[in-house]
Amino acid sequence: MSFLSPLRATLHGGPFTSSPTVTEPLQGIDRMVRNIETGRFERSLSALTAVGSVITAAEIFFEHDKASFGDPWMWAPVALGPVGFAAGVAGFADKRMAKTALPVASAVILANGLQGTWLHARGIRQKPGGWSNFRYNMEMGPPLLAPLLMTMVGGMGLLAAILRREK
Repeated sequence: MSFLSPLRATLHGGPFTSSPTVTEPLQGIDRMVRNIETGRFERSLSALTAVGSVITAAEIFFEHDKASFGDPWMWAPVALGPVGFAAGVAGFADKRMAKTALPVASAVILANGLQGTWLHARGIRQKPGGWSNFRYNMEMGPPLLAPLLMTMVGGMGLLAAILRREK
């Protein structure tokens, strides 16, 4: 019994009705639930990685632009946005690319997100009062948790690479 079984029972008319037979074709939400239950989510997660990369890179660009790109490393996550988008689209379109290009790009994105977290923590430490003035420096300094969004996008791409393709 999976965690989606109650959802499936609800979708099929209640807990006392049987699930669709194997010969009955699954459509819409039923197909999506079955794919998720069986670990077939590669194409969808590849597409989400592509979209997440672009949105995250745009947000990072505007935030780093406010800081005048004072550190050259601020350009790295902005440059990785199109890379993640291209790898995500390629992973969506082609199974081979989902197993080669997507995990490589995603690993670089994930590493850059971890690097960003370290750089933001260093930036907070360098503010007046450093970590002893934690609340103020968390609000006024570089956002400590923001680079973890980049890490999540990279993690989604890595996860997509190990899942099976939807039917």
